Amino acid sequence: MKKLIILLLFTILFQSCFSYKTVNFDDISNEKKQKFEVDKLDRKIVKGRLISKNEETIILENNGEFQTILKDEIFEVKVRKLSYLKSLRLSGIVLGIGSGIILNSLN
Repeated sequence: MKKLIILLLFTILFQSCFSYKTVNFDDISNEKKQKFEVDKLDRKIVKGRLISKNEETIILENNGEFQTILKDEIFEVKVRKLSYLKSLRLSGIVLGIGSGIILNSLN
């Protein structure tokens, strides 16, 4: 039971450590194969890892599928970043809850 609770706490911890930061299309670098979220003008959201980018298109890979998006179709581009503050805050919460559970089970 304790292992299951600890596993769930760590799952929650690492799920929320990332956030998306808005970037300019022209500032995207091809060297880093980062994860992106692209909001299109037709309200669709496309997520994936950067494969290539030129002046007119961006190609993302998600689950083995390549998606080509024209620059004219893009409303907003966001890059996935590790949020250290979220990680630190969430790890404190998880450690507090985990410690409380362990101390409670010892009594």
